[in-house]
Amino acid sequence: MLTILFLGDVVGEPGRSAVIARLPELKRRHEVDFIIVNGENAAAGRGITPKITIDLLRAGAAVVTTGDHVWDQKELIPFIATEPRLLRPINYPAGAPGSGSIVLETAKGKVGVINVQGRTFMQPILENPFHALDVAVSEMRDETRVIFVDAHAETTSEKIAIGRFLDGRVSAVVGTHTHVQTADEQIFPRGTAFLCDAGMCGPTQSILGRAVDPIVNRFISNLPAPFPVAKGEVRLCGAVVGIDEATGRAVSIERINEVVEATAPPEPIPRAAQQQAPAATPLL
Repeated sequence: MLTILFLGDVVGEPGRSAVIARLPELKRRHEVDFIIVNGENAAAGRGITPKITIDLLRAGAAVVTTGDHVWDQKELIPFIATEPRLLRPINYPAGAPGSGSIVLETAKGKVGVINVQGRTFMQPILENPFHALDVAVSEMRDETRVIFVDAHAETTSEKIAIGRFLDGRVSAVVGTHTHVQTADEQIFPRGTAFLCDAGMCGPTQSILGRAVDPIVNRFISNLPAPFPVAKGEVRLCGAVVGIDEATGRAVSIERINEVVEATAPPEPIPRAAQQQAPAATPLL
C-alpha cells in the first residue's frame, strides 16, 4: 500500500512553522510515502512566496498546492514557472504561468497530483473544472493509476460533485479552501477516497486563522479593517489516504486533526527566495 499525507490550507507563520516542525513525526507515525501540502495562505494569510515554498519542500512536502490566492505575492509569478512541484489550479486559461498537475516517482511507483479550483462563489472565475479534470485525468492515467486531486472550492456541493464525477478514475479527492474540516471522509463505490474539506493548519483561537476581534468588528460595523493572522497554538488538519498502488483504488482514509503548541512569534514576510530547493524531475 502507498500512503499519502495531505495537509489543508497552511495559514501564516504559525501554520507553516507547525507544519515544518511536525512533518517528520507525522511521516513516521503514519508510515507516509508521499506528502502534499496546500500552501494557499502560507504568506501572512494570503498566497505563498518562493522561500516558503522551498521551506515546505525541504521539510518533506513532495508537492505544494494552492488556490484562489495563488498570485497574491507578486514574486511568485516568475518563480512558479521554475518549480513544477508548486501547483496552481489546472483550470486557468492557457498561457497562465506554472502548471496544475504533476507526476512524480516514489519508491512505490508514480504518484500524480492535480490542483483544481471550483467556480461557485469563487473569484476569479476560471474555466469549467469538470472539463479540465476530464482531460487532465485521462492523460495522467496513461502514466499512473495513483492520482490525488486537491479540489479548492467554496461549496460542499461542488466538491462532492467533483468527487462523484471522478469516482473510480482517481485515488482521492480532498477539498480545501473553507478552513473548516468536514467529517464526511469515505471511499466512494468505485474506489475514490473523499473528504469535502481537509481544514486548515493554522491558529486554533481564530476565525479561519485570522485574529478574532477585527473580523467580529467588521461584521458589526461593515467598516474595512486589516485581518492579521492570529497567534497561539495551531491545529493541524488534513487526511491520510492508503492506496493500492497496483490499481489506484483507495483502501483507507483517516482525518488528521491535532493541536500543536505555538513555536515562534510572527516574522516578516520574505520578499524573495535566497536559497534553492532540491531538484525533482516531473514526469508530466
